[in-house]
Amino acid sequence: MKTFKQYEDEIIKVIVDNNLFVISDIFAFYTGIKSSQFYNLKLEKSDNILKSIDDNKKKTCQSLKNKWFNSDNPTLQIALFKTISTKKDLRRLSQTYQDVTSKGKEIKELRIGSVTINRPEE
Repeated sequence: MKTFKQYEDEIIKVIVDNNLFVISDIFAFYTGIKSSQFYNLKLEKSDNILKSIDDNKKKTCQSLKNKWFNSDNPTLQIALFKTISTKKDLRRLSQTYQDVTSKGKEIKELRIGSVTINRPEE
């Protein structure tokens, strides 16, 4: 029977070689362990396995951003802008943004009898 470390090393190799992003994909590429045994050994909590998956996600995201940056496709350029911009920049880009806080101030309700008036907090 293999040790935890042996399984971990083999699984990390599969993750890196196949650019996997989620734990469940491991079982399609690695037949050396059944999913039940994988979870019994708590391999899903292995920092090294989780780091390998996270590294793949980061590398892929950066690769996509580089492609979008070099693209002449406006949709891809907007997608890149949305992933790297600030909230203020996103508001400028959005055609549907509405300031529902009344110039940045929270709207409070004022009740006078049976009439409710919405007004900005002072």
